[in-house]
Amino acid sequence: MRTDEMTPRPTLFPQVKRELPETAAKFAEIDATVRDMLRTAHKTKNVKTACNKENLIATLEDITTKQEMCKKSLNEFLDSKRMQFARFYFVSEADLLDILSNGSTPKLIMRHVDKVMLATKSLTLTENDATSGRPSATSWIAGVGKEYCEFVPPPPLLGKVEIYLQTVLEAQQSALTKQALKSLQRYATQPRTEWLQDTSASSDGKTNATDAAQIGLLIAAIYYASEYEQAMEKAVNSGEQPVQVYYDKTIAQLSDLIKLTKTNLDKATRTRVMCMITYDAHSRDMIEKALRQKAYQFSSFQWQSQLKMRYDKAQNRFVAHILNAEFDYGFEYLGNGPRLVVTPLTDRVYVTATQALNLCMGCAPAGPAGTGKTETTKDLASALGKCCYVFNCSPEMDFKSLGNIFKGLACSGSWGCFDEFNRLIPEVLSVCTVQFKAVCNGTPFDPACHVTMIEGDEVRLDETCGAFITMNPGYLGRSELPEGLKALFRPMTVMVPDLVLICENMLMAQGFVTSKVLASKFYSLYSLLKDLLSKQDHYDWGLRAIKSVLVVAGMLLRTDPDSDEDSILMRALRDFNIAKIVKVDEVVFFGLLNDLFPGLDPPRKIDQALEVAVEKAVEESGTYGSDIFKLKCVQLDELLAIRHCVFVMGPPGAFKSTCWKTLARARAIKDPENPVKITDVSPSV
Repeated sequence: MRTDEMTPRPTLFPQVKRELPETAAKFAEIDATVRDMLRTAHKTKNVKTACNKENLIATLEDITTKQEMCKKSLNEFLDSKRMQFARFYFVSEADLLDILSNGSTPKLIMRHVDKVMLATKSLTLTENDATSGRPSATSWIAGVGKEYCEFVPPPPLLGKVEIYLQTVLEAQQSALTKQALKSLQRYATQPRTEWLQDTSASSDGKTNATDAAQIGLLIAAIYYASEYEQAMEKAVNSGEQPVQVYYDKTIAQLSDLIKLTKTNLDKATRTRVMCMITYDAHSRDMIEKALRQKAYQFSSFQWQSQLKMRYDKAQNRFVAHILNAEFDYGFEYLGNGPRLVVTPLTDRVYVTATQALNLCMGCAPAGPAGTGKTETTKDLASALGKCCYVFNCSPEMDFKSLGNIFKGLACSGSWGCFDEFNRLIPEVLSVCTVQFKAVCNGTPFDPACHVTMIEGDEVRLDETCGAFITMNPGYLGRSELPEGLKALFRPMTVMVPDLVLICENMLMAQGFVTSKVLASKFYSLYSLLKDLLSKQDHYDWGLRAIKSVLVVAGMLLRTDPDSDEDSILMRALRDFNIAKIVKVDEVVFFGLLNDLFPGLDPPRKIDQALEVAVEKAVEESGTYGSDIFKLKCVQLDELLAIRHCVFVMGPPGAFKSTCWKTLARARAIKDPENPVKITDVSPSV
């Protein structure tokens, strides 16, 4: 028996006590009995005497029975709340109880908003209304990237928490829909770069982007599909000339955006522009491929297999089409974060996944780690405006938690991505077959309301829900999926993506005009470094390392936009990587750099103030500061500017601790008002 599991619950949560008065009274009786027993035992001072009290075992058995009844009532109460607001299925029990207990005070539940609306950090609330005593939500702040959007009109937070959270969610989607309709009209009246950067004053006087970032991408996609299809219609009688004209237009639009990245943009706008560059680059590549293959007919498989966004004016719907599948855009708020570079592999995944959803099936991407299985699933959800929850599967996950997840997905219409799904034990996988089959075979008892049975509970079914399972076949500790479960998921293999294309898109997003040539050099260098350098545990020549270097290159380009792009990329490759190259590999590293960038030797970017501060810090500490040691301090500072975490590696006595302590002191000297806070944690303790 564990009274600690329930002791804080009915006693500390008045909302629960009000809705479960009998259970609360029963538990108060249990709590009083247990406390009396403990006080008596404490006074007895003798274990044997205390444990042999008359009727003790019978009393404990009675307490256990009553406690199980209390726990059952509490679980039924929580399930009833989850049924009313389906996203509570994805909130932990402790957080859910906290939300329910503070529901009458909306300001106290703001810390949990990001658990039910994934990309929303918090809501901006008014003061309490004099009549209702409750505030209204005027706007929301993005939890992904930097963005601020207003509700139109502000929803009042009235009633129980599960009711007004649903109201807020619907109001958020309604506000985004209204933004999309206005942006659709404004696109045709403004130059494209102005439309993308358009701002308006909010009710509190702040200047914010008129459209949410996702709305900009949605409207751009609608116009791309419409204009390209118009060009294809003209090409029926005029040949490829109309398509060629539109291709030239997409290149001009892309060039305008690349030039825009070199200007002084704030972080939020820069992210929006970079996402638009990523989308425009894919559009350009598709038209170029169509021209090359003479496949610019509307009925061509190349065009039909693309994810196309359209606005259905007759039904006032924003719709996505791909082959014979059709999906309503979900208008789930996604924040202002980066988007995935679309490669031919991404296109194939989109086709397979959408066809699976259209057939009321799940989708099962399989392949090695780092090939983009999970990220592609999340990006497809973003493209369709859907909420996507990612669950990391482990052998400890049981069928009950899995059942709750499926109930939440079915009720809310969200997508679930089960990462490393084959790590679940066979017994759980077997039950999962029944659970997911119930979702796939939802029975329409009422034409206006689809209902299904999961784990004995009748669940309202939102047919836009989806489930994806990712797997790494061949790894140790993996289970074979039951045949019945395999039949519910459409399998597909995900292999290594086109890294050259990814590099090219990311270079364009950073503002590089000669991105195609530079991407080839970049990929060639990292491929050769992987093959020719010695094998070190800390070497990483994969996609994550590539992205970090490109961020550095973009920063250098914006600092000096008139410099030669080859020189800037070479400097980024050299300065970012040299800190981790061991001595024996330096000759090969510099040799490869010189071969790919012949005749170039750009000077290292120097932060004069920091280098002077490092000199002073070395003098103050009395350490022997060689030029190499000072350089390592500066390199550590450069890495910390673009990395969340940096490892300082080396043999004992190599001044590793001295290096970061010297840099901390140097930063304090350089900026006395913002000294570095150091928390020393020893992993050996």
